[in-house]
Amino acid sequence: MSILKVARMGHPVLRSRAQPIPAAEIKSATIQRLIDDMIDTMVEYHGVGLAAPQIHEGRRVFVAVLDAGNTAGAEDSAVEPIAILNPEITVVGEEVVEDWEGCLSIPDVRGRVTRARDIRVRAHDRDGRRIELDLHGFPARVVQHEADHLDGILFFDRMRSFESLTFLDEYSRYWAKD
Repeated sequence: MSILKVARMGHPVLRSRAQPIPAAEIKSATIQRLIDDMIDTMVEYHGVGLAAPQIHEGRRVFVAVLDAGNTAGAEDSAVEPIAILNPEITVVGEEVVEDWEGCLSIPDVRGRVTRARDIRVRAHDRDGRRIELDLHGFPARVVQHEADHLDGILFFDRMRSFESLTFLDEYSRYWAKD
């Protein structure tokens, strides 16, 4: 497949609401190729998620590795990446947690973002089947982050304070968990 160019913060595509993918198009060669290219791109750049707007496509689809124990890159996980199309997210419960996030479109920067700990996602998978996932912790965070991209929201927009904003080198040196 292909490694695609990742849009960086400042590009208008990252601030635009992505368009739904009609159910009849999901299994098309164009959408299937897009999903494959997104997975290859995510793995190449050591991400755990990638939304279509990040590769200059205004479509409501993202790919992610939803492994509760994986906070490194996708290539480190035995879990296969999943494609989520036209997601609808519902927060389950009231518990929120603040934790570190980064973004392939904002390279080498990290910040603490508050997100719901538990969510339910209703969407289509890459075969056009309706799926429902109940997610907790890190996978819930990944899905919320990627779904935000579909609405033109970056993780900076969700930060309560910019005090935790740090470059990756300093994050690794002073803040990364052992």
